[in-house]
Amino acid sequence: MTEASSRAVETPGATIVYDVQGPLPPADDRPPLLMIGQPMDASGFRTLASFFPDRTVVTYDPRGLGRSTRSDGRDDNDPRQHADDLHRLVAALDVGPVEVFGSSGGAVDGLALVEAHPEDVRVLVAHEPPLTHLLPDADAVRRAEQDISSAYQDAGFGHGMARFIAYTSWEGELTGEFFDRPAPDPAAFGLPSEDDGSRGDPLLSGASESVTAWTPDVDALVASGVRLVVAAGEESARQVTGRSAQALAERLGLPLTMFPSHHGGFLGPELGWPGQPEAFAARLRSVLDGPVP
Repeated sequence: MTEASSRAVETPGATIVYDVQGPLPPADDRPPLLMIGQPMDASGFRTLASFFPDRTVVTYDPRGLGRSTRSDGRDDNDPRQHADDLHRLVAALDVGPVEVFGSSGGAVDGLALVEAHPEDVRVLVAHEPPLTHLLPDADAVRRAEQDISSAYQDAGFGHGMARFIAYTSWEGELTGEFFDRPAPDPAAFGLPSEDDGSRGDPLLSGASESVTAWTPDVDALVASGVRLVVAAGEESARQVTGRSAQALAERLGLPLTMFPSHHGGFLGPELGWPGQPEAFAARLRSVLDGPVP
């Protein structure tokens, strides 16, 4: 694997740090492969990038996360703002449009980039964008998300994350059975029960509410000329993010493309939730080469 070099680009209110694995311009005719996550930073793509030694791979830390700093006085993760940051990052690469793999909130940011700057992207693989307001049980989903936020604010990280895990692992629509269950014990997930007093977690603090609430402009996406692939994990297709991907695919008139493993199926050991990164990378490679199987 080629050693990655770190670079930075200045954007309004932020310094965006990104990594480039491979030559710029690329040695072959393929554009760079940009991998974006949110609220995950570039470190989560380390294993996946290693399976593309023949490609120039670009990863980045969204503003306010990882090594990227922000001075705009905000703490939210607005997809439109991230799309502008990504547009400036692509411009800094100075090699034309890129191929994009977006995970979770990164998939939402990728969709926002296609809407605002379709000239920047050749193909977007949007893996489980958590656009939960598109779901038929959106009201129940919102209630569950508010319960997570309340548990985090009242009792700290372990209790909030335990509720988040229970919510995101539930299969099918959220029913009375889901809400009638007792609050999950953080210890059952290896999480701390004691409150350390912090309230800045980007996943639990409400900073990512603008991600799940972002509404795609379906007409603009369809008319963009960008090849769009909406994907879900084989193990998570009936969970909330997989179901959100299905809802988006239906609105775009696209099939749902299946990938190995779960919501983080591309992960190695980075975040303690490994998937099947080698099989995931092989699937991603075939999808990027298109047409979608």
